[in-house]
Amino acid sequence: MEVRKRYFQVSEELLELLDPAMPSIDARLEAVAAALPELAVAAAAKAIAEWGRPASDITHLVVSTSSGAQMPGVDVRVASLLGLSPTVRRTMIYFQACAGGAGALRVAKDAAENNRGAGARVLVVCADVLSVMAFHAPDDDEARRRPEGIVAHALFGGRGGRRTLLGPRGAPRLRDGTTIPGTERFVTGDFSAAGVGYNLAPLEVPELVGDNIERCLATALDPLGLPSGAGAGGWNSLFWVVHPGSSTIMNSYEKALRLEPGKLAASRRAGPTVIFVLDEVVRRRRQCEWGVLVGLGPGFTAEVIALRSLATPL
Repeated sequence: MEVRKRYFQVSEELLELLDPAMPSIDARLEAVAAALPELAVAAAAKAIAEWGRPASDITHLVVSTSSGAQMPGVDVRVASLLGLSPTVRRTMIYFQACAGGAGALRVAKDAAENNRGAGARVLVVCADVLSVMAFHAPDDDEARRRPEGIVAHALFGGRGGRRTLLGPRGAPRLRDGTTIPGTERFVTGDFSAAGVGYNLAPLEVPELVGDNIERCLATALDPLGLPSGAGAGGWNSLFWVVHPGSSTIMNSYEKALRLEPGKLAASRRAGPTVIFVLDEVVRRRRQCEWGVLVGLGPGFTAEVIALRSLATPL
């Protein structure tokens, strides 16, 4: 299964931003500042309801976005709208792109483990309104000069908000972030007067994944004594929460790790972020005790987190 069609929301206000002769970054940031808290709160409120405890019990808030840049950040508005305690410890993560979800979980893990005795309860929210920041007119000079930006928008554009809650017993066990040397130019993004522009190397990235992912995973999982390598007792004995990227990248994972058909079904089915995939895996209630979460992002960086399925509530 693979994504065959993508949709994004377009309004009259967004269409007014498409004139390449008119700087639009201020208007784009203003639109994001208005929309992002509402999107983040809608996702977070659902997580809190599923958790079943008062929002005031949350001790830490981690918010990740690649859509806006304001001070104070969206975390302040989210905390207020959700009714979190004034003492909640807030962390904002900006512009980690595709690795933002995994990075936010890593920060949440550190917060939960470092405050184990204090009963930390960490709310993680990842929210983006990338259609506002990255949408350009088809005849825009930037779009002609860097057509990969159109590809990036097709993969990642639109609105999305996801959330999760972590506690000391539910925290991921291990994190290993690996930046592959000499790959900084393959996945980049930058601000300009007309919004955010993307630079992708669509041919090189799947090759980088295929050549490096097994080494990155082994570095993270071997210290835990978790299975690795091909065969029924290796990579295929784990459940997988993998940043989708593209079908070509998914194919690279499957080939490099010799994964059985269906191991990446959640990644191929879910939206363009690892948090959506995590939701899908939880919904399917995988039987494997151990799994691995992988987020890929600019750098070129692989964020690897070992996950353990626990029945005990947070």
